[in-house]
Amino acid sequence: MKAARVYLDWNASAPLRPEARRAMLDAMDVTGNPSSVHTEGRAARRIVEHARAQIAEATGAQGADIVFTSGATEAAALACAGRGLSCAPVEHQAILAWCDKRLGVDADGAIAITDPGGAAVQGANSETGILQTLPPGLAVTDATQAFGKIPFAFDWMNCDMAILSAHKFGGPKGIGALLLRRGTEIAARIRGGGQELGRRAGTENVAAIAGFGAAADCASRDLAAGRWDAVAELRNILEKALASGPRQTIFVGNDVARLPNTTCIVTPDLKGETQVMRMDLAGFAVSAGSACSSGKVRGSSGLAAMGFDDAQARSAVRVSIGPATTKDDILRFADTWRRSLETQRTPAVHERSLT
Repeated sequence: MKAARVYLDWNASAPLRPEARRAMLDAMDVTGNPSSVHTEGRAARRIVEHARAQIAEATGAQGADIVFTSGATEAAALACAGRGLSCAPVEHQAILAWCDKRLGVDADGAIAITDPGGAAVQGANSETGILQTLPPGLAVTDATQAFGKIPFAFDWMNCDMAILSAHKFGGPKGIGALLLRRGTEIAARIRGGGQELGRRAGTENVAAIAGFGAAADCASRDLAAGRWDAVAELRNILEKALASGPRQTIFVGNDVARLPNTTCIVTPDLKGETQVMRMDLAGFAVSAGSACSSGKVRGSSGLAAMGFDDAQARSAVRVSIGPATTKDDILRFADTWRRSLETQRTPAVHERSLT
């Protein structure tokens, strides 16, 4: 009997939570437009505002200062465009696209933040899991990987804006939010109607918002219940098993604070995308860096900023797990990974250089 596939790419997208699915299906049965004043419209509005309240409770934000968007990329544009912000090369492309200056990064992935009020800094890196110490007065933080995996309280952060993406913690794809500190002004980038208090025009995606709210509520509860502590234990078991393989393996960020679920593996001389394809054929879903940059020829700009050469950066593979991952899943993966490495030779260009 063929073994079931194992999903180990939670940082790209977490599996949809049953609670989010139910909330979305219920919302789909509501006909009204949430901007309409009749009974059906008010029913749709209640769904949107209930989800907004769930997200406010889970994140420590003020409900009136949560702006729904089509995802984290749109939220990043809404937060960063026209502000002349600085950011580091380890940021997501959605942030890098709007930043005029680059901040330095050390070998441990720590960002040198010189002017918090003019900077966008991620809470956690999607590729390596490395966490940043966020200074008071920060302009923008990308919290897409941090929320739901580590403690998060927007009202304690003294940050102007934070970016969320529902599908990173078990909500639907295509819905995100920008959290605003009370009094922070933003200019709408999508203009039309007066939705979201005039900050983001367009009829709200009621079903996706309902799923977002349900997922945020569940993610907060899971974290409080210690489910991600168990995930960290599994990650450590995984790395110990991988370290016993036949080739040199570097675990990026394993001696600094990082997410409890993320392992970034650098295996010199072997292309990351080749490893991803071999694992996929063997029944395991992993990735070569962040999903948005998959398929690029050059290596990770984030790893390059940390001092890895291009060949090393191109060899990186990310394994990201979650509360549904089992010990059997990771041990099966580690065994398959080790056996795969045993069958692969160093590229011929390197062989010639040794003769």
